[in-house]
Amino acid sequence: MLGAILGDIIGSTYEHHNVKSKEFDMFTIWSRVTDDSVMTVAVAEAFLNAKADGRLDDEAAVKELLVDALHKWGNKYPDAGYGGTFRKWLATGDRRPYNSWGNGSAMRVSPAGWMGGDMDEVRKLARWSAEVTHNHPEGVKGAEAIAAAIYLARTGASKEVIKEYIESEFGYDLDRTCDQIRPSYEFDVSCQGSVPEAIIAFLDGEDFEDVIRNAVSLGGDSDTIAAMAGSIAEAHFGIPQWLKEMAMDYMDDEMAMIWEAVEDLK
Repeated sequence: MLGAILGDIIGSTYEHHNVKSKEFDMFTIWSRVTDDSVMTVAVAEAFLNAKADGRLDDEAAVKELLVDALHKWGNKYPDAGYGGTFRKWLATGDRRPYNSWGNGSAMRVSPAGWMGGDMDEVRKLARWSAEVTHNHPEGVKGAEAIAAAIYLARTGASKEVIKEYIESEFGYDLDRTCDQIRPSYEFDVSCQGSVPEAIIAFLDGEDFEDVIRNAVSLGGDSDTIAAMAGSIAEAHFGIPQWLKEMAMDYMDDEMAMIWEAVEDLK
């Protein structure tokens, strides 16, 4: 979960000012938490509340808690950089999904990868977390793919196993490298146009920082690609202590408390 938040913070500077290089400042005066972090915390809070009530296996209850949390955190951070449809969903207090295939479902899904006890539960929680807004098949698939990669990474699977599973289960083309993607890659907020690239940024990375640099250097929706890639990298590599401490500087007390509650479950 913290890997997603760090990816978001580091990528936030470059979302609208892309860099096509791995040489960039990781933290700048413009670095901040954006919608990726805010919604990740919201999903975590919903799952924690469901678990505390013994209802983590109750689809209707979990989805109600997810909608509550997304509205709560979205309105707490109204200027976090949401997409237009999600902003409207927040403003109207709507509780219905709106068939989005955007990568918002995948950027916020990392808590499912940590809180599910096995692959079936991880994918189920990821699916539910997507379906409350992003109930288009591509939106659901993107969320499940990122959560599945996190689960495999945290349970010791090799990169080769993760790659084979994602390709087999979700049909994404992962037979590319960051160097091949970077020159022509453009801004794409769809799951189908950003989730595979985020996973490749992880597969190409040598450590957590290198994964984040890969992700940001692709350009496009930099903070979201880095959030997705960082969430998998955390599970595989861990996060250096200095980066954990940096993340704390950007989160408010309630965000930090929810992160710590998820950490306590590991």
